[in-house]
Amino acid sequence: MLTEMKSVKWVALILFGLFIGSCNASFTPPDSYLLACGSSQNVTFQGHTYIPDLEHSSVKLSSQANSIVATLNSSAPFPIYQSARIFTHSVSYEFDIKQKGHHWIRLYFYPIPNSGHDLKSASLTVVTENFVLLNNFTFRNYNGSYMWREFAINVDSDSLTLHFIPSNNSVAFVNGIEVVSIPNELIPTQALSLPSTSVNGISELAFETVYRLNMGGPLVTAQNDTLGRIWLNDKQYLHVNSSAVNGSVSPSIIKYPATVAPEIAPNWVYATAEYMGDANVADSNFNITWVFNVDPDFTYFIRVHFCDIVSESLNSLVFNLFINSDVWPSVDLSSLTGGLDMPYYKDFVANSSDSGVLTVSIGPDPVADSDNAIMNGLEIMKMSNEARSLDGVSPVEHLLPPRAPKKNHTAIIVGSVIGAGAAAVMIILVYCCFVSQKSATPQQGNSWLPLPLYGNSLSLTKMSTTSQKSNTASCISLTSTNLGRFFTFQEIMDATNNFDESLLLGVGGFGRVYKGTLEDGTKVAVKRGNPRSEQGIAEFRTEIEMLSKLRHRHLVSLIGYCDERSEMILVYEYMANGPLRSHLYGTDLPSLSWKQRLEICIGAARGLHYLHTGATQSIIHRDVKTTNILLDENFVAKVADFGLSKTGPSLDQTHVSTAVKGSFGYLDPEYFRRQQLTEKSDVYSFGVVLMEVLCTRPALNPVLPREQVNIAEWAMNWQKKGMLDQIMDSNLVGKVNPVSLKKFGETAEKCLAEHGADRPSMGDVLWNLEYALQLEEMSSALAEPEDNSTNHIQGLPLTSLEQFDNSVSMINGAHLGTDDDAEDATTSAVFSQLVNPRGR
Repeated sequence: MLTEMKSVKWVALILFGLFIGSCNASFTPPDSYLLACGSSQNVTFQGHTYIPDLEHSSVKLSSQANSIVATLNSSAPFPIYQSARIFTHSVSYEFDIKQKGHHWIRLYFYPIPNSGHDLKSASLTVVTENFVLLNNFTFRNYNGSYMWREFAINVDSDSLTLHFIPSNNSVAFVNGIEVVSIPNELIPTQALSLPSTSVNGISELAFETVYRLNMGGPLVTAQNDTLGRIWLNDKQYLHVNSSAVNGSVSPSIIKYPATVAPEIAPNWVYATAEYMGDANVADSNFNITWVFNVDPDFTYFIRVHFCDIVSESLNSLVFNLFINSDVWPSVDLSSLTGGLDMPYYKDFVANSSDSGVLTVSIGPDPVADSDNAIMNGLEIMKMSNEARSLDGVSPVEHLLPPRAPKKNHTAIIVGSVIGAGAAAVMIILVYCCFVSQKSATPQQGNSWLPLPLYGNSLSLTKMSTTSQKSNTASCISLTSTNLGRFFTFQEIMDATNNFDESLLLGVGGFGRVYKGTLEDGTKVAVKRGNPRSEQGIAEFRTEIEMLSKLRHRHLVSLIGYCDERSEMILVYEYMANGPLRSHLYGTDLPSLSWKQRLEICIGAARGLHYLHTGATQSIIHRDVKTTNILLDENFVAKVADFGLSKTGPSLDQTHVSTAVKGSFGYLDPEYFRRQQLTEKSDVYSFGVVLMEVLCTRPALNPVLPREQVNIAEWAMNWQKKGMLDQIMDSNLVGKVNPVSLKKFGETAEKCLAEHGADRPSMGDVLWNLEYALQLEEMSSALAEPEDNSTNHIQGLPLTSLEQFDNSVSMINGAHLGTDDDAEDATTSAVFSQLVNPRGR
């Protein structure tokens, strides 16, 4: 009965929404092509009329003789799929464009049976002049009987051409095509990459709609959306269905502010929501999380829609938004909109996790003492990669068939003569330039010049040909700056087998990392910069400059770099065992022992201590995390990734004032609040690493209950209760000396102090970790032969060892205690560092 009442409610609201929508002025697209491919008559679908593709006067279909028409009258899932045009050779549709700008491209595919071809095995490749939309798609590998794809591209010419390319001796086909103008405000020029970086130029990319959800509401079809979009209900993507309840109001009360165009999302989307309310979960301290499967090789544009339809008064709804492990904190809709029932949206750019999962979560902001959170709609769109592709890494130029030569012999002869003459003139000019350049005095200097890369590190706009040519000299000057070996791009290609995906080691904030082999057999790691990354030329330059001056056993060595062909490539020593994180969770690698974990933490601490104290001026890493601690073949830890590193404060300064950069979850809260960077910011991040090593879980995990999301806060609560062993890796239970664990926990606790002044130096951290390792080694070495446990030391009661440990207090690298304590300690090699704590 309750279900029936809900159904009646939805139907009533939908009908009312349709009435309201019909009263509102809708966007009229300058270009609107709706084609029923292969059909001989008009087709009505979703309230729109589709015209036969051969009857539209502004659409040209090339090579009609190569196309075949297939029709089906009964079993098609929708009318648009009742006919198809099949291509045995490459064919193109050319559309006249009345108004340049962004356009939807919607494609409909259904492998009609009994068409004379095996359409389920047909290889579908679809490209425009600039972007790859589909590449070798087949229904054999698709979980569905029909397919609809939606793309958005920027058309900057008077025509748009769609190429359908069969491959592998197969055919290509299409059932329906839409090319429709999009309002300018729908696709932004920039979006936020959390925690605080703006990514520019995204409007020049191509997009593919992956998910579009109406939170807490029913399906919104193209008939109910002025832009022909489809909004699905979100329930199937909820991590825990009971974690959210839905709410709704009449669409008529939604009041669009001047900053939000009605085309951004229909009022039906803003009139429904998922919110926390009474979700009937065991733990009332939770987040609502949606989980999405995505392609891990792409970056995603995410638009989140909000409208406070649940509050009775202003400023009563403040919450946090999580995208993966990053957070947009303290979202106060009242402050952002100035009222209730007013739409608001926010755009983000994010990558998926290595496993191909993207999560979006909302939860109350504990700082604001709020107990609710809300979301009304969500859009996730794949963004084209550096090859200008939305499917794979092959660019358009590699997929389009070569143009057939024209059979005009006169033109060929004339062209050949002109070409030969031009070649002769070019040879003479090159010779003259060579002679004049040789006689000129060469310019000296080792300063950095602008590289011919991507301009602004966060800009995605294309460089002009002129600017590329004018900057060519810039890369040449780098070869003489003693910044490591300069590699040609061809050397990099040879070393990585043309960036073979089977050699991919991982994907980071700067770009993709490949395993390579140099001509002399040396194994290397090749990091290739991604032009869309939030890290760019500044980080590229910083990495080279920093590592060219630093050499330490626990820092990854830079071998060289390449900046040819608008590339940013760094070549490092190869670390056979990869990042520390992969040995903690997320893979099937064997678990590390407690001793191994301590030795790895000690190695990383030594590297950071060297950065802080070993150079002429201290260096702050600024991005300490488990993925930036790499392990060689002997599990020796080395700190990597210096793209965000910053020179520390001078002697007369206490901090460096700089914009906040780093990885959320590891960020020093004091640095985040005050934008004042010190070496103690690295210490805080390292404290998060210590807890991650012990608990083997991510620094941030929005899927967990709210008090467990942040590992630093969660682990600190257990540490203060003296119960850190309750949350440690289950593989370590019963295998760790409690005193060693206690020292480790105390060290992490000091690192995670709220204020930098209360944190130890990296030298102190290193000393304490070495002490924890000695305690662990002694418990193993002195254990009774018949007892394999490492939980106690033979001949020394556990309580005595704890008391001894508690008698030692580190302050700035020194220890407090009586002279007798120190004298007694000399009798034991175990505690030699207490007598003579040497600097590291």
